[in-house]
Amino acid sequence: MKRLIPIVFAALFAAPLLAQETDVTQLETLFRPADMDDLSEFRWKKRPVLVFADSEDDPAYIEQLELLGQRPEELLERDVVVLTDTDPAARSPLRLMMRPRGFMLVLVGKDGGNKLRKPFPWDVREITRSIDKMPMRQREIREEKEQARDS
Repeated sequence: MKRLIPIVFAALFAAPLLAQETDVTQLETLFRPADMDDLSEFRWKKRPVLVFADSEDDPAYIEQLELLGQRPEELLERDVVVLTDTDPAARSPLRLMMRPRGFMLVLVGKDGGNKLRKPFPWDVREITRSIDKMPMRQREIREEKEQARDS
C-alpha cells in the first residue's frame, strides 16, 4: 500500500500535465519509494527530496505530496526525484541515516550532501528557490543560457 501512494499521486496529477505536454514517464519517475540502501545512484544525476512520515495518513505528509504534485514540471526541470518513506517500523537504511522524528523533508544536492531539513511541508516555490541558489544549479543555468545563445 505505501508503495502505491506516490503512484496514486502521480496519476492524480497526470491528466493536467498531459494537457501541458509533459512526459508522463518523467512524472512517474518523480515519485518513488525510498527503499534503496543509499543515494549513490542519484549522485551527480538527481537532487533527491526525501519525505519521511510515521504514517501515510500523516496530514503533513499528505499536504507535502499535494504541494509537490501541483508543480512537478519545475521539479523535473531541476532534476528532482521525490523519495517517500512512511514506515518507521521497517527501519530502512535511509531512515536510519537521516533519523527523522515524525514528518521531515530533506533536500539532498547532486553531490550527495544534505542541503535542507524541514520538519514541516514546503511548497515547490520554496524548494526550487533553495535549489536555484546552489552553486551547481547556478552553473547549470549558465550552461543552458550559453547553449541557447550558441544555437
